[in-house]
Amino acid sequence: QVHMVESGGGLVQAGDSLRLSCTCSGLTFTIYAMGWFRQAPGKKREFVATISGSGTSTVYADSVKGRFTISRDNAKNTVYLEMNSLKPEDTAVYYCAARLRSASTDRNNYNYWGQGTQVTVSS
Repeated sequence: QVHMVESGGGLVQAGDSLRLSCTCSGLTFTIYAMGWFRQAPGKKREFVATISGSGTSTVYADSVKGRFTISRDNAKNTVYLEMNSLKPEDTAVYYCAARLRSASTDRNNYNYWGQGTQVTVSS
């Protein structure tokens, strides 16, 4: 059974930084691309960033490019999202997701999801 547990969310002020973590079990982590998505109240879940299984390829949403960094530690079965220069519009529940093989920006292509972690950025 696959388990994915996010952590690291919280309440911060605009301009602050946070690092989210997502630790996975029950799957062969290295053959899964990983993604981060977010969902604000009343909005659809949207793509944030994705990383290939090897960690050599990354893609970012335009809204976070240059501020967020996705990375992974395959020895720890963990993917990270480093978030800098946070803005109030980054407020959302952040989800990690796993997709067999190649990375994707489409949430419908992901096989497994974590339960989410809340990030709130005050102005």
